[in-house]
Amino acid sequence: MTRRAPLPGAAELFRPTTPPKPESRPTVVRGGSPRQKHDTKITVYVSDEELLALEHARLALRAKHGLAVDRGRVVREAIAVLLADLDEFGEESMLVRRLRQENGQ
Repeated sequence: MTRRAPLPGAAELFRPTTPPKPESRPTVVRGGSPRQKHDTKITVYVSDEELLALEHARLALRAKHGLAVDRGRVVREAIAVLLADLDEFGEESMLVRRLRQENGQ
């Protein structure tokens, strides 16, 4: 017979400490999210010219408008603006027009 006290297992040590969030319909955010830790990540490939233009925009926001933001923040805001435009204008939105133009339609 051993005198060792039983130790908790990994499941007990690494269990969630907060109750699970109730399942709900995801909310649509139409404003870019501020600088914060995000739970989801995507990878987007851009050309050298697009990356340079993004960096120029970030620097212009800082130099001309006093807004110190990172590239991710600029991208999230641009996505929010474009999706709001799509919601509001549908067929006539900038996104639909540009994608049709790109596809030669």
